[in-house]
Amino acid sequence: QVQLVESGGGLVQPGGSLRLSCTASGFTLDYYNIGWFRQAPGKERERVSCISSTDDTTWYTESVKGRFTISRDDAKNTLYLQMNSLKPGDAAVYYCAKSRYSGSAGYSRNDHDYWGRGTQVTVSS
Repeated sequence: QVQLVESGGGLVQPGGSLRLSCTASGFTLDYYNIGWFRQAPGKERERVSCISSTDDTTWYTESVKGRFTISRDDAKNTLYLQMNSLKPGDAAVYYCAKSRYSGSAGYSRNDHDYWGRGTQVTVSS
């Protein structure tokens, strides 16, 4: 069965770093567009970063550009999000999600058919 499991969250000081991972099972991760979303209490879930399954093109929301890096390890069927220079505004539950599609389209929230349960990232003030 399809499953996505996030890990790597925790408590970090402002300016610190974390690397999140998302291990997929039940499908080949590299066959689909995949990405990271986050949701803070009382806020809408927002797309943070995504990566294309066809050419590894990446996208980042403006607030994390230059600080976060998305990558995938096909041999391990795992997606990563390296987060550097963390700010209090980055605190949220981070989710990985699989899209139904591959290529240049299929990155909207509703295009994703499977989601992980999330991992908590806390950044102290």
